[in-house]
Amino acid sequence: MATEITVIPGDGIGPEVTEAVLEIIGAAGADLDYDRQLAGIAALDQNRNPLPDETLDSIRRTGVALKGPLTTPSGTGFRSINVAIRKEFDMFANVRPARSLTKGGRYEDVDLVLIRENTEGLYVGVEHYIGMEGDPRAAAESVMIITRFGAERVTRYAFEYAKQNGRSKVTLAHKANILKYTQGLFLEVGRAIAKEYEGEVAFEDKIIDATAMQLVLNPYQFDVLVMENMFGDILSDLMAGLVGGLGMAPAGNLGAREAMFEAVHGSAPDIAGKGVANPTALLLAAAMMLDHVGQPDPAQRIRNALDAVLMHGTVRTRDLGGSASTREYTDALIAALA
Repeated sequence: MATEITVIPGDGIGPEVTEAVLEIIGAAGADLDYDRQLAGIAALDQNRNPLPDETLDSIRRTGVALKGPLTTPSGTGFRSINVAIRKEFDMFANVRPARSLTKGGRYEDVDLVLIRENTEGLYVGVEHYIGMEGDPRAAAESVMIITRFGAERVTRYAFEYAKQNGRSKVTLAHKANILKYTQGLFLEVGRAIAKEYEGEVAFEDKIIDATAMQLVLNPYQFDVLVMENMFGDILSDLMAGLVGGLGMAPAGNLGAREAMFEAVHGSAPDIAGKGVANPTALLLAAAMMLDHVGQPDPAQRIRNALDAVLMHGTVRTRDLGGSASTREYTDALIAALA
């Protein structure tokens, strides 16, 4: 029986890359049914709501969403539609793999996974202005919130991910040397969880700025990394830069029940409709989704096809230095599945 998932094509290049991905995963043998829903500008235009209840109800029912890039409309009250979806379903773990798929870059054979806490930290948005001497915006204050519960579940997720995927080490990156309470709690919890996995998964902790430097100097020393929300946001983009940029960067957002898989890059309205968009990031996210729903064989076929086309073939979209259209690139990947 086919697994039903919610598909949100998104805005800008979203519909183009989504259709390419659905065609490829179908050719790879994925057994899926699609409930297509809207969010972002497309939903605002049709429903006057950038995040309709129908879309949320669909994700709640299917438990799995594949989402193209969204544009958050100005003046809607949403800081981010992506964040709103994550909060609605308490998708606490943001999983960001970074794997080399092309040759000739600064690095080759990079294979890292960053797991970012998705619900706490500075990004909870608890902030306000402080008025002084007639200036209502004389100062601004934001509050970083770290809970023992939040730190424990994301750290445990990182260790379980490492065990289940044959990874050897978890690195917890933090700033506990300066932020002794918030980051100190995150580190304290991480060290306690790490003791439960002694002999199974190695553990280390590093200051966040040193981690950033070491990722650039020698990314091969790392395996799985875990950190709080904002640090994870920044370092996951750095890691994407090690393997070719955000066009190669997928993400999974995992909660206790629901999960959403997405391309990390934006909606790129400047190239929408021109047939030149690169669907790789969303395709990699779809492969993560297939693993999640228990269809690892088509997921691996897709990864093998990407390796064949990008590592050993000559077909490239223009963001990767080639001249292939989205259609030509999609055809090459489908041919590589055979």
